[in-house]
Amino acid sequence: MATMKEFRNNVKPNWCPGCGDFSIQAAIQRAAANVGLEPENLAVVSGIGCSGRISGYINCYGFHGIHGRSLPIAQGVKMANRELTVIAAGGDGDGFAIGMGHTVHAIRRNMNITYIVMDNQIYGLTKGQTSPRSATGFVTKSTPAGSIESSISPVELALSVGATFVAQSFSSDLKGLTELIEKGIQHEGFSLINVFSPCVTYNKVNTYDWFKENIVPVDTIEGYDPHDRIKAMSTSMQHKGLITGLIYQNTEQKPYEALVNGFKEEGLVNQDIRLSEEDFEKLVKEFA
Repeated sequence: MATMKEFRNNVKPNWCPGCGDFSIQAAIQRAAANVGLEPENLAVVSGIGCSGRISGYINCYGFHGIHGRSLPIAQGVKMANRELTVIAAGGDGDGFAIGMGHTVHAIRRNMNITYIVMDNQIYGLTKGQTSPRSATGFVTKSTPAGSIESSISPVELALSVGATFVAQSFSSDLKGLTELIEKGIQHEGFSLINVFSPCVTYNKVNTYDWFKENIVPVDTIEGYDPHDRIKAMSTSMQHKGLITGLIYQNTEQKPYEALVNGFKEEGLVNQDIRLSEEDFEKLVKEFA
């Protein structure tokens, strides 16, 4: 069985020192080893941004896609080879701005992949502009007078479109984040894990200390039930989205792949899908 070290490669991350993304990378590697994966069993697909680099920093199949498009690529990989464990990764700008449409439809489709959002509440790679996760009044180069827009809540968004697994974590909580990624991988359906990942270079508001003072773990809330969707929504709203842990899970809804007509357990890559000349001619005639 592979260890965490076997999910490392010789590519040195070039994130800023102190970036929360280092912990997310380590948590993915630990989780992959803990659930018994081998490097050839895992595919990590990323978009554009600081977070987009992660697909090249893990020893597994990696695909660095274009801005906001990690999810359609990841879903295609999963449909082609369902034997792979597929993780999509991206930043809050990648997933909740240009990629928002893909995020919403991937959630409601419930394909069996895990989506990790590296949420720093700012555009880091392009030097510090407001993102969809920036709070009202947030001052950046693109909003010098403060943002006049309200921020998106990943938890409430996911719950509203029928997510079957919603979790949130903090990059400095490596143990807790690793456990959530393990649960996300093992969940039969789409898993959204939003991770507060402070940008130490451009975001001087949502710092490590700020998160430590403001986040509320759901396991400290008396009577909290992660299988109660209404409770999950109201709890997130009550705490302004700053809750962490397994927020909601529905184990009854089947994943997308299992509902496809003609579903086969083995991936397309292992199926003999060649058409005979006779079948090909029949198919052509249907379009004549």
